[in-house]
This record gives sequence, structure tokens and C-alpha cells, in this order.
Amino acid sequence: MKSKLSITEFRARLNNNIEIGSVKVKLSTFRLFPRFGGSKPFYGHFDDTDFRLTLNSELSPTIFVVKGKYKSVDNLLKLDYIVEPNSKFQSIWVEYFPIVLIVAINLFFLFFGKGLRRASTIVNLFLLFMAFYSRWKENRKKKKLEQKFLRIFEIIE
Repeated sequence: MKSKLSITEFRARLNNNIEIGSVKVKLSTFRLFPRFGGSKPFYGHFDDTDFRLTLNSELSPTIFVVKGKYKSVDNLLKLDYIVEPNSKFQSIWVEYFPIVLIVAINLFFLFFGKGLRRASTIVNLFLLFMAFYSRWKENRKKKKLEQKFLRIFEIIE
């Protein structure tokens, strides 16, 4: 990827748009402030060759992180970045927890709720909806993070 910015402009935008801190702490429960998002759109860190950032919001946190490297080649800024989950556990949790929950609820209805056939149908439909919605929402957050990154740092294909 390439950027329309020079390397000094890119570093200035990194400095102006990233609240400095560890992405691992940002996505845990230990970081309490800012409670309603900061003044900068991203949270993470960067140095002279690479960066690692995520959205700076406590209301709508995302498990995804933009990791990348940048360098200047012939007065063009070249970027190599990837949007990936911050940890395998979070990724597995989002992917498979709804399925495990559906199986567990169905086992409960099978062994303990013999007369609750109508309730099990309603609960299953709700859980299926929530499983598809959670996947859709996480994919949307990933896409939103990447679009915001591309827009702020003026990255072209």
C-alpha cells in the first residue's frame, strides 16, 4: 500500500491521532479512563518503523488491531499493514461461544425441560439470531476500523 503523505506527515498524523498506550491493556478491563472515549480516534503505539493501534472507545470496543510497518521509498510512503484479532482467545470466544451456548441450552431442555418445547424453540431462535448478529457486528467493527485508518492516513491501494 502507498500513502499520499510524506513520512514526516505520516508520523505527525500518528502522533496527533494515537493516544499512546499498550493495546493489550486497552482491550482488558484494567484501563478505566477515558470512560467515554478519548479525544484521539486511535489507541496504541508507534515508533520509526512500525505501529500497532485500535479504536479509542470504551463504549464500542473492538478486538481487532491494525499492525503494520512503514518506510519511505523514493519519496513515497510504503505501508504493510494487517487488521487482526488482538488475541486468539478473544477471537475464539467471539466465534464459538454462541455455538457452545446453543448446545448447552438444548442439552438443558433435552434432559430437564421436557414440557418446555415451545420455550426451547423461542430460545433457540433468539440464540441463533444473536450468534449471527455478533459475527456481523464484529465484522462490521473490523471494517470500520480499517476504513477509519485508511481515511485518516490517506492510504491508497
